[in-house]
Amino acid sequence: MQSRVQWIVYGFLFLIVSCDSNRVFDEYQSVPNQWQKDNIVEFEFTPTDTLSSYNLFINLRNTNDYKYNNLFLIAEIDFPNGKSVVDTLEYKMAQPNGELLGTGFTDVKENKLWYKENFTFNESGIYKIKVQHAMRENGSIDGVDVLEGVTDIGFRIEYIKE
Repeated sequence: MQSRVQWIVYGFLFLIVSCDSNRVFDEYQSVPNQWQKDNIVEFEFTPTDTLSSYNLFINLRNTNDYKYNNLFLIAEIDFPNGKSVVDTLEYKMAQPNGELLGTGFTDVKENKLWYKENFTFNESGIYKIKVQHAMRENGSIDGVDVLEGVTDIGFRIEYIKE
């Protein structure tokens, strides 16, 4: 009897967690536990509403093999009219003691990183979002060729909660 009740509770929790009314777009691309410097991850999105504003996130899944305190990314939005906006972003990925930030019970952590707040897709058509890492070792001019410990890169668009 105890086991049956546990399964019902787990099922109910799964349904609650999987119902995500804020999600407009949420997609991931996997990399084989390392992210090559020249591997630009692309996402395409065609908004259905050009008047509403949204919050944009870059999501990252990483393992304990990720050895840095921070993460530098170059993110680009290509608009349907050909205009591009490029941002260099920095995110904190670990506590001072080295403990990785993010959510997750296993050695895989998921990080939901703010990209743009209150963003309006004010043109009709296909938007492309490009993300690549821009990590460097301290004191080095050359970038890190292979960023170990990264398993997935994602892009998420959410309705703004009122």
